[in-house]
Amino acid sequence: MFTDEITVDARGHRCPVPTLRLRRALEDARPGAKVRLLADDPLARIDVPHFASGAGFVVVETSERDGVLSFLVARPD
Repeated sequence: MFTDEITVDARGHRCPVPTLRLRRALEDARPGAKVRLLADDPLARIDVPHFASGAGFVVVETSERDGVLSFLVARPD
């Protein structure tokens, strides 16, 4: 069964690892899928939106809770 959200947990890793893991997951995901990246590196606030816009992906949602950043990124159809 396909779920339309894939979770990538990159907590504990520093730049550029969270963005690289996100990129790999998005490239492997089927069109229309969404990938949620969890990261605790403050630089992810800058890196993830920059990467997504440059690569043609869309940041659908961002949030932070207890020091963990969460980004939901969509792969276009």
